[in-house]
Amino acid sequence: MSPSIKKLIGTVVTLIWLPIYALIAMGVAFHVLPHANAFVAFLYYALAGTLWTIPIGLMFPWMQREPMKRRTP
Repeated sequence: MSPSIKKLIGTVVTLIWLPIYALIAMGVAFHVLPHANAFVAFLYYALAGTLWTIPIGLMFPWMQREPMKRRTP
């Protein structure tokens, strides 16, 4: 697969992943945080604000990897 196709796939996945993740994080916050104190809310938002980077960060090396060269016998 060419690097440009990988980057296109990575861009589309990122554009789909971020809104879905944001909606899930907001839903969890809506149900859990109204009864939590300020410190727990701070920890949740700090964690939720950084966890989205893990799947995207794991996808970047795949996007940048050059295709394997085929050996001809």
